[in-house]
Amino acid sequence: MESILLNVLIFLPLVAAGAIAALPERHARQAGPLALVIGLITLVASLGLAARLPAALAADGPDALVGEVQRDWIVVGGVALRYHVGLDALSLPLVVLTGVLVPLSVACSFTAIRTRIREYYAWLMALAAAMFGVFAARDVLLFYIFFEFTLVPLYFLIGIWGGSERRYAANKFFLFTFVGSVLTFAGLLYLALRAAEIDGRSVIDFDLVRLSTLLLGPGGLTAAEQSVLFLALFAGFAIKVPLFPLHTWLPLAHTEAPTAGSVLLAGVLLKLGTYGFLRLSLPTVPEGAVAWAGPMAVLAVAGIIYGALCCWVQRDVKKLVAYSSVSHLGFCMLGMFSLVPVGLSGSVLYMVNHGISTGALFLLVGMLYERYHTRDLDQIGGLARRMPVFAFFFILFVLSSIGLPGLNGFVSEFTVLLAAFNSPRLGPWYGALGATGILLGAIYMLYAAGKVLFGPVREPVGTPDLSHGLTADLTRREIAILTPLAVLAVLLGVYPRLITDPLDPALKSQVLARLEQAAAARPAIAAQPPPTARPDAIFGETDRPRVAAPRPTLRVVPVAQRGGP
Repeated sequence: MESILLNVLIFLPLVAAGAIAALPERHARQAGPLALVIGLITLVASLGLAARLPAALAADGPDALVGEVQRDWIVVGGVALRYHVGLDALSLPLVVLTGVLVPLSVACSFTAIRTRIREYYAWLMALAAAMFGVFAARDVLLFYIFFEFTLVPLYFLIGIWGGSERRYAANKFFLFTFVGSVLTFAGLLYLALRAAEIDGRSVIDFDLVRLSTLLLGPGGLTAAEQSVLFLALFAGFAIKVPLFPLHTWLPLAHTEAPTAGSVLLAGVLLKLGTYGFLRLSLPTVPEGAVAWAGPMAVLAVAGIIYGALCCWVQRDVKKLVAYSSVSHLGFCMLGMFSLVPVGLSGSVLYMVNHGISTGALFLLVGMLYERYHTRDLDQIGGLARRMPVFAFFFILFVLSSIGLPGLNGFVSEFTVLLAAFNSPRLGPWYGALGATGILLGAIYMLYAAGKVLFGPVREPVGTPDLSHGLTADLTRREIAILTPLAVLAVLLGVYPRLITDPLDPALKSQVLARLEQAAAARPAIAAQPPPTARPDAIFGETDRPRVAAPRPTLRVVPVAQRGGP
């Protein structure tokens, strides 16, 4: 049953994409409702798989997989490609997030997309299938195929249904991500070749667990190899995050994309980069990750501050939310490369929470644009009087984004900063600089909320689009779209253990154990850890007993035994 649910997640949207594209022109209006039904089915399937995780963990331990399917697929020229998929405690939160955002993205498009409707929903379904495939893949080559396939649907979604600069934005997005992915593929291929050499087999196997076991065993990768391979994997994953200074494609892609494209880009597709680091880079080349942890943290902090400062000068509210993603994903990377348990856990939690909050903000910006056909902060204002329901949701998700205690953003930001302050490889300065991003974020987000919602009523010249009703407030459909995200924002703010309880043992088993070995071979040279053990032991630095150095003793020598007078 579990394997059926996982295959439904991956293949049902793909089949639906073909069926929707083949609809006759006279039935084009049925494409949206059909895509919504498919999206809801994938949501139910993802929740069904998540419900089976606790029993699987109890039976098989922290590495348990739900919905696992393993089949020999293709063996050509000594290369074995297997269809090996399965979900664990690390990938399931992101799968459920994708399951939530896909039907919401479909529903928000009903009034926004009015041309080439069949093609639009077909590409949206194809994108959903690729995203589910990335998180489910347990074979490195299969992971890469799904990872690369996400480029194609989003390229067409931006290039056909985007704004005035859509073609330039789509081309820039495609070229940036594709070039980085080529280097990543070279790194993955080298990993598989070295594993085959170590094992003495003529067939190159891309199984993820087998690769990491062989490469880190006797005769495995040297520290120098791991360092170079980490950079190769970095090229594709860092661009996808995007990590500063490789972020320049993102603001334009977000601004020009249709609302659904922006929601899925911010909510899920950016997480493919962070997930790639966590799933592939850290477990397979841990010494490389430890060696480059400092520079990675520097880029993360730079992205936090740079993204926040760019938000200050934006007049386009959609571009402001886009630049905020550069800052937020900097937090995610800072937590990951603190290389401490609480940081890795906080990083995954940040991925989910950012998808909820920023995805909701893009939905709200899209709803605003449908009414006024502008996103200029100087042309709209005082909307809380005219759109009180819109104002409620906008304030809720702004507060979630800036980390108000009690909402989902607070827990992930707090854990990331805690990790940065306590990491022996980073030190308190990284935490302090990262904390400035929270302050800057509160300033620009609250400023934007004040401009849009409060003060005198400002509307662009011309009559607003009142097709949503005379008051122009949110319709029932739009309220239904935003409500699930609002519930998740409150639920994860109050009870983040829903994710972290199953996640922490999986991270310890799959990632931390390998990083501890790598860290032992490369002692920390940054800030020293506290002298007492803490629950979030840092790679053997604080959890091993400390032996006090012996005090020097003085020997008294009688004067008669001394030389000289």
